[in-house]
Amino acid sequence: MEIIVTIIIGAVAGWLGGTIYKGGGLGLIGNIIVGIVGSYVGYWLLGKLGIHLGTGWIGAILTGAIGAIIILFLLNLIFKKR
Repeated sequence: MEIIVTIIIGAVAGWLGGTIYKGGGLGLIGNIIVGIVGSYVGYWLLGKLGIHLGTGWIGAILTGAIGAIIILFLLNLIFKKR
């Protein structure tokens, strides 16, 4: 059951990150991957900064979205559209 929740939170966080960071949408599978990886990046980065967005689904989605925005920004720096 936890894997399904992780995929749902990753998809929502990836979609939200792609929506906030314009032009960063990668499709459903891409959003899930970016959202899941973004959650790890977000928890690590926000933990280093001493910021905690709360527990539960909302905190996980917001943290994942912040991490997804960072990942999308880095991906757009590396793979610039010409």
